[in-house]
Amino acid sequence: MGSKQWYMEYEIHKNRPGLLGDIASMLGMMEVNILTINGVEGQTRGMLLETDDEEKIELMGKMLKKVENITVKAFRPPKLVDILAVRHGRYINRDSDDHKTFRFTRDELGLLVDFLGELFKKEGNRVIGLRGMPRVGKTESIIAGSVCAMKRWTFVSSTLLRQTMRSQLSEDEMNPSNVFIIDGIVSTIRSNEKHYQLLQDIMSMESTKVIEHPDIFVRESEYSYDDFDILIELRNNPGEEIVYDTFTGSYSEDL
Repeated sequence: MGSKQWYMEYEIHKNRPGLLGDIASMLGMMEVNILTINGVEGQTRGMLLETDDEEKIELMGKMLKKVENITVKAFRPPKLVDILAVRHGRYINRDSDDHKTFRFTRDELGLLVDFLGELFKKEGNRVIGLRGMPRVGKTESIIAGSVCAMKRWTFVSSTLLRQTMRSQLSEDEMNPSNVFIIDGIVSTIRSNEKHYQLLQDIMSMESTKVIEHPDIFVRESEYSYDDFDILIELRNNPGEEIVYDTFTGSYSEDL
C-alpha cells in the first residue's frame, strides 16, 4: 500500500510552550510524517501529513481529541484549498452560498497565481471565470499561473497590449494542453462571425479556458453560469464593487 496524504487542522485555545513539540512527537511515534506545517490565520495550525497506514490516522484523530488546549477542526485527505492554506499560511476566501466562487484581493496575488497554477496542471475540460475591474491584475495572474503549471497560454481575445480578437489559431496554438485566455467583453460585444466560430470551437475542446468578465460573457452569448467550473473574483480591496457599466462602453462605442 502506498503512502497517502492527510490534512490536519487544529485550533489552539492556550498556546503553552512545547505544545507543537508534543503533537509532533505523537505523530513521530505513530510514524506519521509531517510534510508541511504552517499557521493558518490566527490561532489555527494546518499540517500536511503522510502515512502508509490509514488506521494510524484514525488512531491519531482519537488521540488528538484528548489533547488539552486544542480542538481538531479538520482531518481529511487534502483538498487543493488545504494544500494552499498550509503553503501560504492563509485561507482562500470562498463564497458561503456559491461554493464555486473564490475571492482574492491584490495583496493575495501570490496565492491566486499558485491556485491558478494548480488548476492549470490538471488535464481535461475546465472553464474558469475571472471577475475584476480593469488593471487589477487578471491577465497577469493567468499568465503567471500558466508559467507555474509549465503550460503555454494562447490569447483568443484580450485587451492586454491592444485589443486582440483572433479569427483563427495555428495548429500549435490550438493544442488542448494550452491555457486559452478569453476576454468575455471583446469576444461577445466586439465579436465578428469568424471570431465567434473560433470561440465555439475552443469552448467545445477538452481544455482549460479562462474567461475574463464572465458576467458579460454570459449576458451576451449562448453560454450560462452552468458552463463554468470555478468563478474567481479579484479586487483591489475587499470592499471594491465589480461593476461593468464604467468600462464596457469603450468596447462597444464603435459598433
